[in-house]
Amino acid sequence: MIKGRTVLAVVPARGGSKGIPKKNLRAVGGRPLIARVGDVVRQVKEVDRAIVSTDDREISAAAAEAGLDAPFLRPPDLSSDTASSLDVVIHALKTMEKTDGRRYDIVVILEPTSPLRTAEQVSSAIAMLVNGGWDSVWTVSETDSKAHPLKQLAVTDGSLEFYDPRGANVTARQQLRPVFHRNGVAYALTRDCLLSQGTLKGRRAAALPVGGTHVSVDTEDDLALVEWILTRRQA
Repeated sequence: MIKGRTVLAVVPARGGSKGIPKKNLRAVGGRPLIARVGDVVRQVKEVDRAIVSTDDREISAAAAEAGLDAPFLRPPDLSSDTASSLDVVIHALKTMEKTDGRRYDIVVILEPTSPLRTAEQVSSAIAMLVNGGWDSVWTVSETDSKAHPLKQLAVTDGSLEFYDPRGANVTARQQLRPVFHRNGVAYALTRDCLLSQGTLKGRRAAALPVGGTHVSVDTEDDLALVEWILTRRQA
């Protein structure tokens, strides 16, 4: 709880990952991705309840071992590749409010595929949401200038052109306005943002830039990179 407002942490972890089968059960640093979320959320004092939304009994069991409650299995229509994150989170919120017989004012989404998060970063997102009166706060990382939108190219039938025509005028990276990308560390949202506005972003959305390296795990190479980073930290 923070300033009298209750907080529900939702960990979305479906079992049908295509890129890496059973991705949320893969281990880095000796801990499955789903367990690493549990390790962090236990340290976030603002969270009143932390649950996993999954369609997979193996993930549900691994979550329970890590101290994350998995009180329901996600229905099939919310477990496909095309199921929206918004619908998954709203389902989790409504289910838990009914199950627990209480209202949750804030939902914080913690994706297992961002395993380098810290409890302090999650707490900062929640505090920023409440103190700033925002509808949502997304953690972000600054994008390397090499991947800046104005430096991207498009190829059509072998013909090369700038994806954005304004890129033709860029001669030095100092001309580029910094851009950011979501890193999946935390999404903090109000209940109103989810249920009344029907969005994960809301009319008043804020960004919380977080330092350090953050890897959003989609491939085997991403897993190897996270493993290397954790090994380097321990050393």
